[in-house]
Amino acid sequence: MNARTLLAAALLGLSPALATTAPTLTLAQQAQRAEVIVRATLGTPAEIKDGEVTYLAYPLTVTETIAGDAAKLPQQDGKPALFVLKGVDGLPDLRAGLEVVALLYASRLDSPVVGFNQGLYPVTAGKVAAGDITDPAKLREALLGARGGK
Repeated sequence: MNARTLLAAALLGLSPALATTAPTLTLAQQAQRAEVIVRATLGTPAEIKDGEVTYLAYPLTVTETIAGDAAKLPQQDGKPALFVLKGVDGLPDLRAGLEVVALLYASRLDSPVVGFNQGLYPVTAGKVAAGDITDPAKLREALLGARGGK
């Protein structure tokens, strides 16, 4: 949720929690909405101020671009980065060194992860947990299939 959305929610008397509620998306819906899909490792986050808003910017070491153009992601120190609004509840467990398959929007948002954090799949010991998919290669195939091979 960006600062404007928070302000709008406050003016309408909504709690920020209500304003950040997102419907559960299927993997296919996530893949279709994602502008960029990458397999990457998160670096050490830096705090980035944008006016009154503070983001945590996790630089990404991209090992594979599955769809879209990783260069269109926000940049931190010349690298694509995952920018998340500092202090937002409900974010996935993000930490330096975490390998993920990430389905992302290309612009800065409260969380650029599709489905407000549904589209982030940690890869641990060569396995991914994406519903019944545990093989990262099968996840790649499913994501591309949902996008019509794009």
